[in-house]
Amino acid sequence: MNLIDLQGRRVLITQCADFMGPALLRVFTELGAVVIGDRRALGDDAGMAQRVVEEAGAIDVLIAQPALPAPTSAVADVGDDEWRRTFAHLVDPLPRLLRAVLPQMRARGRGRIVVMGSAAGLRGMKRSSTYSAARGAQLAWVRAAGLEIARDNIQLNAIAQNFVDNPTYFGAEVQANPAFQERLRREVPLGRLVSGDEDALFAAYLASDAAACFVGQVFPVCGGWVA
Repeated sequence: MNLIDLQGRRVLITQCADFMGPALLRVFTELGAVVIGDRRALGDDAGMAQRVVEEAGAIDVLIAQPALPAPTSAVADVGDDEWRRTFAHLVDPLPRLLRAVLPQMRARGRGRIVVMGSAAGLRGMKRSSTYSAARGAQLAWVRAAGLEIARDNIQLNAIAQNFVDNPTYFGAEVQANPAFQERLRREVPLGRLVSGDEDALFAAYLASDAAACFVGQVFPVCGGWVA
């Protein structure tokens, strides 16, 4: 029995050229979904989320994966511009996307929303206060918002990932650095990066009927970096 059945499901993947977008596009397509990939970042324009959803048409599954390069300012050096820009790109699009997609999902009596988040919201790291705060806000929002829409048969959950192979945070240049490989061996019990396909397959599972019991859950996918 195939637990991940996405045949014919219409799946919208936001910011699909970045972060986990390439792996998600490939894996969801291979599993039979009708994939609508939108490349635009949603942080600079408050109306963009609504337009992206309207242009996609009917959506059974929304994969929300806002991303931007993580700021590395020391906590005492974080300015208002850095803070606001990070939250604008990582946090603000989520309620906008939900408001845009919720009416059609409620009308059909079903839906799945998966937020591709970060384990940086679950474990502290030096020089990451802005990024960790924004990623943590994403996860807190998922936990609360997921409770409100569960009775509409709409499941909202999040993947909190780190040390997953992707072009935005762990590109080829980063992986080729011996210091990074040493950090990987030192900090990640798995001893390697989680592959893009492994992560995308888990997202596909959360988007499937097999995962109908999860409500406002946050799932670490990080090779044991967060237990």
